[in-house]
Amino acid sequence: MEERLQKVLARSGLGSRRACEELISAGRVHVNGQVAILGSKADPTKDKIEFDGHIITPFESLVYIALYKPRGVLSAVSSPDARPTVCDLVTVPGHLYPVGRLDVDSEGLVLLTNDGDLANRLTHPRYGHEKEYRVLVAQHPDAEQLQIWRQGIVLEDGYRTIPAQVRLESLAGKGAWLRVIMREGRKRQIREIGSRLGLPVVKIIRVRIGNLFLGSLRPRQWRYLTPYEIDALKVKSTQSARSKRNSNRYIRSISKPSGNKVIKKQYSRSTKKGK
Repeated sequence: MEERLQKVLARSGLGSRRACEELISAGRVHVNGQVAILGSKADPTKDKIEFDGHIITPFESLVYIALYKPRGVLSAVSSPDARPTVCDLVTVPGHLYPVGRLDVDSEGLVLLTNDGDLANRLTHPRYGHEKEYRVLVAQHPDAEQLQIWRQGIVLEDGYRTIPAQVRLESLAGKGAWLRVIMREGRKRQIREIGSRLGLPVVKIIRVRIGNLFLGSLRPRQWRYLTPYEIDALKVKSTQSARSKRNSNRYIRSISKPSGNKVIKKQYSRSTKKGK
């Protein structure tokens, strides 16, 4: 049966659907000898699908691995220089790629998998999966700095971060450990926020992605996810997608035509008793 080409590539272990779309756009994918384009479909059981001249096999056994990425290691499949990548640390055959990237100076939990569908749901902003970090800053924060961080701050490029959960965990000499929970992950976002608030970031350790925890893993150590952990990630992803669809339906349902105008009612739910 024919499917969208990016879906076939993702299931074969080449990356998330978005990453596979980029490969197609770059002209690196061929179907039956012809350069594929976005929107192309293919039947992996009948068509000859190639990436950079290598024939793509229809399916790979799905693999899910939790890794403690140390500092100095790239969250990437390949490196443009001599620096190691997360894939260099995991001796497992097949095509694995990182989900939930960390910058080279950060450390902590990275999920490695060849499940493109799950990777897309865990990384796409619309699903709003939480990521939790322990962040060491160089100074003791005051209440105002923490509150600004929680409410959102305008970054250098003009983007305003969405609200986050931020609390003081402990003091560490002149610095302090913070616990930060976010639903987005722009490049070096935590470091830029800290800098703009006068709280230089010394260290970042990611301890959770969705329902998956770093646990007792040490730097460079990795383990396979348990069936329970895999199911929990998939269920959470499905629930998030369903919640988003229901929210969109609700907004459409309260938009009623009136002549040539559309009247949009806004509702808010009170948490007070009796409301």
